[in-house]
Amino acid sequence: MENLMGLLRIHVTKGVNLAIRDVRSSDPYVIIRMGRQSVYDRDTFSPDDKMGDAEFYITDYLQALRMRLEGLPSGTIITKVQPSRENCIAEESCIVWADGKVVQNMVLRLRNVERGELEIQLQWIDIPGSRGL
Repeated sequence: MENLMGLLRIHVTKGVNLAIRDVRSSDPYVIIRMGRQSVYDRDTFSPDDKMGDAEFYITDYLQALRMRLEGLPSGTIITKVQPSRENCIAEESCIVWADGKVVQNMVLRLRNVERGELEIQLQWIDIPGSRGL
C-alpha cells in the first residue's frame, strides 16, 4: 500500500453519435489504457468491431492535483485545456475544484472512425495509507 499513490477514476459519462456497427445499432464498451481509450461494439458470434479510439493527456490534471487548493470555493476553474493536434479533446476542457476534489470533464472526439465522441470525467481518489502525489 505504501507504493500506491491513489486511484484515478475515469467515469465514462456517455457516448454521443457513435458509429453503428451492427444492422441497426451497436453495443459499445470502452477499453482504457494508459493514455488511450478504444471503443468497441460487443458481438456474440463474431469478433467485436472497433468503433474508434481517443488519446488524451493527464499532465495538466496531475499538476492541478499537486496544488494546495483547500479553501477555494467549489466551482473554481483551476486551468483550461485546449484542443490540439496532440490530443482528441473536442472542446475546451476545464479542470475544476468541486466539493473538495479536482475534477476534469472532457469531450473526446473518436479517431479512426466516421463519427463519435465520448464524454468522460477524471477524479482523483486518495487512499488512506498511500504516499499520495
